[in-house]
Amino acid sequence: MTVANRTIAFTLNGAPVSAAIGTHHTLLEVVRDTFGLNGARESCGQGLCGCCTLIVNGQSVSGCLYLAAFADGTDVRTVESMAVEGKLSSLQQAFIECGAFQCGFCTSGFLLMSEQLLAQNPNPSEAEIRNYLSGNLCRCATYPEVIRAVRLAASRPQER
Repeated sequence: MTVANRTIAFTLNGAPVSAAIGTHHTLLEVVRDTFGLNGARESCGQGLCGCCTLIVNGQSVSGCLYLAAFADGTDVRTVESMAVEGKLSSLQQAFIECGAFQCGFCTSGFLLMSEQLLAQNPNPSEAEIRNYLSGNLCRCATYPEVIRAVRLAASRPQER
């Protein structure tokens, strides 16, 4: 059976790109398989864990559920966009300093969601951090370290 392809064009981490996709392809598949950006990962495949988080037009989406066709004409960001010219963002640095990861599988989703939180609320309380990140799951249970990292990043000058 032949799958009909179509070409979509969008901005990926600041650069214009295009990709031939099948109607069934998810944005996560396109970002990983076509562009080799492997920070976001599929874990649950149901949009419940946050490991596949991508940012589309400034809003977080579950990349495992978001059909690639919907990305046509949008601005897509991945965790790879956070480091600029090889320099980690203050949030990424805070995650390292606080050990806010173990296996790293979920880290990209936590980073992108934490970045969005800090953009909306530069000084969140612990309860606000917990609430905002409640859709992100970590099998290694690094939640206390993630919260410390977000608070540390919030306490630093605005380099986000």
